[in-house]
Amino acid sequence: MKIEELYQKYGPMVHRRCMRLLGHKEEAYEVMQDVFVQVLRREKQLDVQAPSSLLYKIATDLCINRLRSRKRKPETFNDTLLHSIATDEDIEKLVQNRSILDRIFSREPKSTRVIAVLHYVDKMTLEEVAEVMEMSVSGIRKRLRILKENGRNFEEKSK
Repeated sequence: MKIEELYQKYGPMVHRRCMRLLGHKEEAYEVMQDVFVQVLRREKQLDVQAPSSLLYKIATDLCINRLRSRKRKPETFNDTLLHSIATDEDIEKLVQNRSILDRIFSREPKSTRVIAVLHYVDKMTLEEVAEVMEMSVSGIRKRLRILKENGRNFEEKSK
């Protein structure tokens, strides 16, 4: 399938994925473009038998990288922050939870973070996550179990 066809067919799906993870329309559009640039650059190396899974995985990876870089370079005060402050009942709890998740995920491989987002945020089944990550269902289950155990251990230590 040519890159133009991929873009026409899967562009909206990739953009929705980026919007869901990033929450900014313009930034989601930029990352969507980056996804297809990556595919174009590696077109000869990629075996695109399941293009939607591949594009979904690339989009997730790039969005996570973008979120990480946001953390390193705090943005100026913006509408999204205002909205989150206005709609969240307990901003202190939100910040505390995000900090805990950052500490738990800092000990995990990047792929485990992606697996957790796909399963817990996107509500994908274990089978769907396994297909996207090109892993076995038992491998996905094991990663999630270890992540939960590490979360419990962290919670017990912080009490």
